[in-house]
Amino acid sequence: MRRSMVAAHLAAALVCLSATVNAADAAKPAAPKPAKTGPIAADVLAASSPSDWRSPDPENLLYMDLAQGRVIIELAPAFAPAHIDNIRKLVREGWFDGLAVDRVQDNYVTQWGDADNTRTPRTAQTKLAPEFVVRGAAVAKLAFTPLPDRDTYAPEAGYSDGFPAARDAKGQQAWLVHCYGMVGVGRDMALDTGSGAELYAVIGQAPRHLDRNITVVGRVLRGMDILSSLPRGTAALGFYDKPEQRVPITKVRLAADLPADQREKLTVLRTDTPTWAAYVEARRNRREDFFPVPAGHVDVCNIPLPIRMADAPK
Repeated sequence: MRRSMVAAHLAAALVCLSATVNAADAAKPAAPKPAKTGPIAADVLAASSPSDWRSPDPENLLYMDLAQGRVIIELAPAFAPAHIDNIRKLVREGWFDGLAVDRVQDNYVTQWGDADNTRTPRTAQTKLAPEFVVRGAAVAKLAFTPLPDRDTYAPEAGYSDGFPAARDAKGQQAWLVHCYGMVGVGRDMALDTGSGAELYAVIGQAPRHLDRNITVVGRVLRGMDILSSLPRGTAALGFYDKPEQRVPITKVRLAADLPADQREKLTVLRTDTPTWAAYVEARRNRREDFFPVPAGHVDVCNIPLPIRMADAPK
């Protein structure tokens, strides 16, 4: 009986204590919401000037036409010059014309190339030394606008001429990173087996573990809605089981090889201006009404690069 009485008194005391704590919490003033001063991203872009935007070099633009529409890829020769030179040769040979997307792995990549190994390049190389990173004195020559926040995978992350990149200044290395929409060179186990004849685009969460292990050659500027919505392959690694499931490539062309009036008039926000800095800050601290608590931090793969038609109104 005594034990029961003790337990009952203890339970009653706990109830009183809980009520006291809850009453005290209710009496406390609500924590102030973080200040939301400054423009939102849309305001920053609306206030931008023509000099804040750039037109990509036609020599670095690929137009890949599928039945579903056109995919536009901007190449990054500062990071992988040999591979990009080889890709230009492949395109000008007509290498990709009539080939297909043969792998779509959910939350990972869409890949295209010569799935059946039936073709041999005429002027392009079949193997190249890897260009996973830029090294040495060349690193200092790269345009690089660092982000103010720490990166999980590198000493510094930022943007280089519109491409998400990372840098190790002490180790004199810089590299492109695997964000959504980035384009890399498929390879086998041997490091020199990638040539650009097989390419992939990241369609899921950023697989940053691939950084510095695969040559990255550019990013998709337009057409990710196409590449990310293709039917998923059901074989291992997302490959299609049957050839008839593949998505045919009508043709791939360099914009430089088309008449000027047939080129897409895209412009891209520069990543080396005060407008870019303001845009990044607006992404770090989302001030739209939907966000009661700004994060105060942004990841290199969480900054969508603004792209618009050159003749579009603000």
